[in-house]
Amino acid sequence: MFYISVIIPTYKPGDYLWTCLDSIFSQTLSKDKYEVIIVLNGCKEPFENRILKYINEHRELSINFIQTDDGGVSNARNIGLDVARGEYIAFIDDDDFISPSYFEELYRLSNKTTLALSYELAFKDGEKNFYPYYITNSYDKFSPKGIIPFYKARRLFNGPVYKLIHRDVIGDRRFNCSFSNGEDSLFMFLISDRCKDVIFSSKKAVYYRRFRKGSAISNRGSKGKQFLNAFRLISQYLIIYLRHPFHYRFQFLMSRVLGTLKTFFI
Repeated sequence: MFYISVIIPTYKPGDYLWTCLDSIFSQTLSKDKYEVIIVLNGCKEPFENRILKYINEHRELSINFIQTDDGGVSNARNIGLDVARGEYIAFIDDDDFISPSYFEELYRLSNKTTLALSYELAFKDGEKNFYPYYITNSYDKFSPKGIIPFYKARRLFNGPVYKLIHRDVIGDRRFNCSFSNGEDSLFMFLISDRCKDVIFSSKKAVYYRRFRKGSAISNRGSKGKQFLNAFRLISQYLIIYLRHPFHYRFQFLMSRVLGTLKTFFI
């Protein structure tokens, strides 16, 4: 079994995918300790051949490549989860990249009930300057405190990236493929019943988030679609909570509901 399974969903990737993969290839953690799962979803050529060429040129790293005609980042992540062999899961978006010590430091800090969170910086596509992401101030606030209950850092649970998640926390739960926006937060709420604490890496373990035109995060649709999406998301949060009300924290539920409303109105 590997220490870490790295799941990368990708759709019609540009050159940024090679930056992402190069950062994974350059990790200080020994290459026999982690595997990479690339899921090419909703497209095939010429992207498949390019990825296979990259894999052939980097045989030192265990890379599992899967192509599916079914689109959607959630579906791709679920496929990755179904074949993952690692003790921990690391989700990385194909247009982002990580610092060299990312895996080594997060793995050293993690355990079954404690999620290790990295430092996070953002940058605009085509620019070289990095700047704090909207959650960076939460890192600055909580990281000096060491291990803290996860719900105190709930703002950092908006998505599955910039963290390691033990496979037992995820279990057989999967991303909801009926959503194209908000599915990340929904998934994190779903698995929060098995989360206890979080701990923060040093600022050497960095997740670099790229903002580019055409990415899923920049395409939210019309106001009508956003309203329907928000309504459906809130309904799903309530269904998850009401099925097991003693397994989930009510204040975390309310933060998800209010966050969904805030996203719609702002």
